[in-house]
Amino acid sequence: MTIPCIVNNGAGLCYNQGMATSRRDTADSYTQRAHREGYPARSVYKLEEIQKTNPVIKPGDTVLDVGAAPGSWTLYTHRMLLKGKGQIISVDLNPLNLNPVPPTVTAYVGDAFSKEIREKLTSHGPYDAIISDAAPMTTGNRTVDTSKSEWLAEQVVILAQEQLKEHGNLVIKIFQGGGQQQILQTMRGMFRKAKTLKPKACRTDSFETYLIGLDKI
Repeated sequence: MTIPCIVNNGAGLCYNQGMATSRRDTADSYTQRAHREGYPARSVYKLEEIQKTNPVIKPGDTVLDVGAAPGSWTLYTHRMLLKGKGQIISVDLNPLNLNPVPPTVTAYVGDAFSKEIREKLTSHGPYDAIISDAAPMTTGNRTVDTSKSEWLAEQVVILAQEQLKEHGNLVIKIFQGGGQQQILQTMRGMFRKAKTLKPKACRTDSFETYLIGLDKI
């Protein structure tokens, strides 16, 4: 399956959230469970594990989901975390694959780091939590892929510096082997606690991991 690419600011980046290609099309237990439970992608169980071990979202929060499509993290936040209270602002280069879009969700299609979309995101902030499962469209060249992932993670950190409330929380996906340690060090200066976590739902051949910042200073 070919996934269309929308170029981001000339950087050649495409966002995707757990979208499968080639041998990854084979449905594993997480994919099958996601289908049964009505989620568009298996990535939902990564957020589930992160939330259980490091609570980042609570009922009533205002949450920003960056790189939200196809919508699993947004839907899980609506169903299981906000519990009918609070709101989710979702943004991606592609539309959410949710029908209907939950009433707690405001969705934008566009580049989260562009001036136009940034102004829209700012109008809903500041945020109690920012979550991002955004990843670049991979090329197969690990050096290139980790560099693009590092750039995305850096942009989300900048967004968090601007838009995250005091005591707010942050979750970012990043490919291992890039600037993971440098970004984690930056987060340690922003949060009272910052750590890495690779959820069990990550595929065994994946080199993704997650950076978690808790309790923004």
